Amino acid sequence: MHGPETGILAEIVIIFGLAVVVMLLFDRLRVPSVLGLIATGALVGPEGLGIVAAGGQVESLAEIGVVLLLFTIGMEFSFQQLLKIRATVLIAGPIQVGLSILAALGLAMMAGFSVNEGVFFGFLVSMSSTAIVLKVLQQRAEMNKQHGRTSLGILIFQDIVVVPMMLMLPLLVVEPGVGHYGGGNLYQLTIGLVIVTLVLTASQFIVPRLLYQISRTKSRELFLLTVLVICLSVAWITSMAGLSLALGAFLAGLTISRSEYSHHALGSVLPFRDVFTAFFFVSVGMLFDWRLVAEFPLLIAGLVVGVMVAKTLITAIASLAIGQSLRVALTSGIALGQVGEFSFILAQAGMAVGLFSGDQYQKALAVIILTMAATPYCIASADRIASFVDRCPLPRWLRTGWKPTQMALDHDVDDHVVIVGFGLNGRNLARSARAAQVPYVVIEFNPETVRREQESGEPIIFGDASHDAVLESAGIHRARVVAVLIDDPAATRRIIEAARRLRPTAYVIARTRYLLEMQPLLDNGANDVIPEEFETSVEVFTRVLRQYLVPRNDIDKFVTEIRSDHYQVLRDQPENRPGIFANQPGISLSNLEMDWLLVAPDSPLVGQTLAEARIRQDHHLTVLFIRRGKTDIPTPQADTKLQAGDIVFVLGKPDDICDKMGLFAGAEYEQSRAAATKTE
Repeated sequence: MHGPETGILAEIVIIFGLAVVVMLLFDRLRVPSVLGLIATGALVGPEGLGIVAAGGQVESLAEIGVVLLLFTIGMEFSFQQLLKIRATVLIAGPIQVGLSILAALGLAMMAGFSVNEGVFFGFLVSMSSTAIVLKVLQQRAEMNKQHGRTSLGILIFQDIVVVPMMLMLPLLVVEPGVGHYGGGNLYQLTIGLVIVTLVLTASQFIVPRLLYQISRTKSRELFLLTVLVICLSVAWITSMAGLSLALGAFLAGLTISRSEYSHHALGSVLPFRDVFTAFFFVSVGMLFDWRLVAEFPLLIAGLVVGVMVAKTLITAIASLAIGQSLRVALTSGIALGQVGEFSFILAQAGMAVGLFSGDQYQKALAVIILTMAATPYCIASADRIASFVDRCPLPRWLRTGWKPTQMALDHDVDDHVVIVGFGLNGRNLARSARAAQVPYVVIEFNPETVRREQESGEPIIFGDASHDAVLESAGIHRARVVAVLIDDPAATRRIIEAARRLRPTAYVIARTRYLLEMQPLLDNGANDVIPEEFETSVEVFTRVLRQYLVPRNDIDKFVTEIRSDHYQVLRDQPENRPGIFANQPGISLSNLEMDWLLVAPDSPLVGQTLAEARIRQDHHLTVLFIRRGKTDIPTPQADTKLQAGDIVFVLGKPDDICDKMGLFAGAEYEQSRAAATKTE
C-alpha cells in the first residue's frame, strides 16, 4: 500500500490522527489519556480495523518510548522525597508488594501453575499505574491528602522494586533439558548487579562532572544530546549483557537524578518522552486481542474484579500496618487497585524469556487494560465506599489507626475556635488566634503532623472531623467558631453538617477552591464560604484601584459588600452589575509620577522651609514624604526645613520633576547638565 520510504510516515499520521479523536472523546468522558492511546492501538491494529500492521517500525518506536519512560522515572526519583515518607515507602510498600506476590503465588499453584510462574504472576499484579493514579489524584486535588501521600509512597516503592524484579526474571526460567535454574541465569544476575553498581558509582563521581563541563558551554543542543547519549548508551550496555533496555534506561536516569542538573535534563527530555511513550501504549493496544474478552467474558471479568478487590484489601492492610485510619487505608487501596504500566514491560520481558504463553499474555493484557480503565471511576467512588465502611460498628483502633495519637485534650476549653485542618490556612489561623489570645483547638487527620505538633505544645487532636466523637473531643458543644480549612469538598460538607447539628449556634466558616462548591456548603449550614479564586480577584483589583488613587474607604466598602453578598457582584454578568464607584471615579496617574530627589549640600533649598521654597506654587511639585537619615517625616508641614542629605519624595508631572532636579542637586549638577547639552 505504501512504499518503504513513506510507510512509517503514513502509519504515524494514521496513529496520531486517530489518537487525537479518541483522546478528545476520552477527555470528555474523563478517562485518562493513556487509555485513549491503548484504545487507538486496538482500533488500528491487526485485531481491530487492521489499518496498521503489528510489528516492525511502530514496535521500534515503542521500544524507544519504553526507554525514555523508564529514563525519566529514574531521573524523577528522589531520595529526599523517599525520606519524607519513608514509613510508607519502606514499610507499607514492601507489605503491599510482598502480599500481592504471595496471594498470586497461592492462587497460581491452586490452578496448577509452577512456583516460578506464580511468582512471575505476582510480580505482574503487584504493580499499580503511577501514570493514571497520580494524574487522577492531581485532577481531584487529592495529592496532598493523607491517602494521596500514602498512594505516592507505595508507588515509589513499586518503581524501585521493578528493578530487582527485572533482574530476577532470568532466575525464574528453568533451562530446557536441565530441570533446574541454569548457571547462565545466575551469570546474568551477577552481570546485572555489577552493572547496577557501576551505574551508581558513575552517578556519584562521573556524570555530575561531565554535565558540569557540558553546561558550561551554555548550549542546549549539546546538553540534550549528552543526556540522550547517557540514556541510550547505558540501555545498550545492559541489553548487551542480556538484560532489558528498560532496566538500563531506569539506571541511566538514576545516574542523572543525583546531580544538580536533573531538573534541567528532565525538562529537555520530557517532550521526546511523551511522543515516544505514546507509541508504546499504542503498540500495547495493537497487541491486544479484543476477541479474547468476547470469548471468555466471565473469566476476564472474574480476573479483573478479583485482582482489584484483592489489591484493594492488600493495600488497605499495608496502610493499616503503618497506623493509617480505616478511611485512609480503604481510599488508598481503591486508588491502587489496578495493574500498572510496568506490568506491560514485565509481561513482555516474561514472554521473551519463556515465562508466558501467547494466550496467557493476552489474558494478562486484558486484565491490565480493564483495571486501568476502571481506575478513575473507582477513585471517584472511593470516598463513598470508605464512608459506608467507616459507619459500620468496628473497633475504634481500626477506624482511627493503631498509632497512639491523642484523641482528646488534656484540659477543657470554652468559647474557642475549632480549626479543622492544619495546612497553611490552618496554621495561619492558629498563629493569629494565639497572638490575639483567642483559645482554639485543631483537628488534623495526618497522624505524623498531630504527633509532631503535640510535642511542640499545640492544642491539636487526631481524627476525622466528620465524626461526632471527634468534634465532641474538640469541645464542639462549647465552641463559638468552627473553621473548616481542608481541601476535600465532600469531607467539608460532612463536617459542616455535623458541626451545625452538634452546635447550632456556632459560626461556621469554610474555604473552598472552587466557586461551584459555595452554594452546597452554604446549604449544608456554613455561615460563610471563602472561595480562593474570588479572594485572589479581590486582592488583585484592590491593589489595582489603589494605583488609581481610589479612596481607601471606598475600596474597603466595596470589598465588604462583595463578601457580604457571597461574591454575587463578581458572579453577575457585566451587563447586570451595578455601577462600581459611580460617584468616585478613579484618578488617572498616566500624567503624574512619583520620584525621590536628594538635597545636595550646595542646593539653594538647604535651610529653607517648604513654605519659603514654594515648591508647589513655583515648581508644581508636591512633597509627600521626607527621609532624613534614619528618621522619616511622612507628612511634612509648611514650616519643615530642608537639610542637606534629605531624600524628598515628590509627586508631579515627569517633565517638571526632570526640570527641577537641578534645584535639589545644586550648581555642580546644573553645570554638568549644561556641558552635556552643549556637547550634544
